[in-house]
Amino acid sequence: MGGRAILDAYPLPDAPLSPEAAKAAEQLWRDAHLALDRVDVPRRDRRTWLVPGRIEVLGKHVDYAGGRSLLCAVERALVVVARPRDDAMVVIRDARRRETVSMAIGHPQRGSIPWSVYPRTTVSRLMRNFGGAVRGADIAIASNLPPAAGVSSSSALTVGLTVAMASVADLTQDARWTRAITDRLSLAGYVGALENGGDFAGLGGERGVGTMGGAQDQTAILCCAPGQLDVFRWIPAAHEQTVPWPDGHRFVIAVSGVVAAKTGAARERYNRVARTAHRLVQAWNRHTGDDVRTLHGAFMAAAGGGVPTDVPRALMTAAELAVDPDFSAHHFRARLEQFFEEAFVLVPKAADALRSSDLSAFGSLVDASQFGAERALENQIAETVHLHRYARDLGADAASAFGAGFGGSVWAMIPAAQADAFMARWRERYVRAHPVAAQRSQFFVTAPSASAFELVD
Repeated sequence: MGGRAILDAYPLPDAPLSPEAAKAAEQLWRDAHLALDRVDVPRRDRRTWLVPGRIEVLGKHVDYAGGRSLLCAVERALVVVARPRDDAMVVIRDARRRETVSMAIGHPQRGSIPWSVYPRTTVSRLMRNFGGAVRGADIAIASNLPPAAGVSSSSALTVGLTVAMASVADLTQDARWTRAITDRLSLAGYVGALENGGDFAGLGGERGVGTMGGAQDQTAILCCAPGQLDVFRWIPAAHEQTVPWPDGHRFVIAVSGVVAAKTGAARERYNRVARTAHRLVQAWNRHTGDDVRTLHGAFMAAAGGGVPTDVPRALMTAAELAVDPDFSAHHFRARLEQFFEEAFVLVPKAADALRSSDLSAFGSLVDASQFGAERALENQIAETVHLHRYARDLGADAASAFGAGFGGSVWAMIPAAQADAFMARWRERYVRAHPVAAQRSQFFVTAPSASAFELVD
């Protein structure tokens, strides 16, 4: 496997990780390599990558609508080990679940293992875009990311598999790759399109994994840096600013235990939130004759090209004319208000509050985002609503549910010296209120961490 490296490479002792995260990464590295050792895959020519999960600090359901998000990577991660094969098979082994997905390149048949949709989609899209340049591989993965919990374990998997398959096949030498994928941000955009099925920079799309998301998760995984939060704008993706994270604070993550699935009925609920934004764009274009691509574009057009200071009346009128049995006037109005607040008010003001160390203002802004999700996105459940309230009651500087919703996790901002004690009290209160879900819950502490990188010996 020669060619240009896709990601920065570090020996584990030099990797930009905290001592605790480095220790966990070393164990993931051992587990993934052992999975290949067990089936006699040679050690020669193996390559290894660490791919973190992410926290959507703010920016709920805005990436596919052209808004902005406040993001960071987390210290929990997926490790991917890959080695080229001499045949046209891709064999992926999950070291911790002891599950295997095998597929022939060009014939990615449907599998019975739920997570197999991600490698099938990855291999199929790479074949569509790069044809015969794609080659077989033995791949092993090991993860300490909680699955279906809102921390982007699925996007970490698609990022890791895309990087591994591209490296095995030296796709960075292919003119089709070099024209479309020039840096980490464009790689994130490509993997986002791979998941949602969209075209990207001349690389044609297909079905994807069935969700109508944007590239927020992939961008955080590939582009965020340790010790800071980053603000990104979407469609096209652009980095707007870096926000220092208070060194004396940590995130405490509560995984609710309610699976944030993106399959079946859960996927339809998730996609309904996205479809609302798309329907509002269609309503604006039909009402005005414009051809804007995103809800952000509709806001800017309705405000005459300036930054809107409220939901423009013209946009509200267009929405009211588009009401039908599936989307009520109240539903459209609430979504417009939520998007405006999140993209134009809360994210910029929260970044300013952190920069000026005004944690009280930051906490209030985050609360407003949480309440907006409860009111307008309709994607919150009792467990995540209560986890947010309990965190604030117990003294968190800020707290919010994050991710797609309909389950998942809540983050809380806590002084580092108090994080463990806070976590114990938070868990205890949650167990009393939601004993069934709490049996599947997890609680852990993290700081903003490094984006994906290659691990070298």
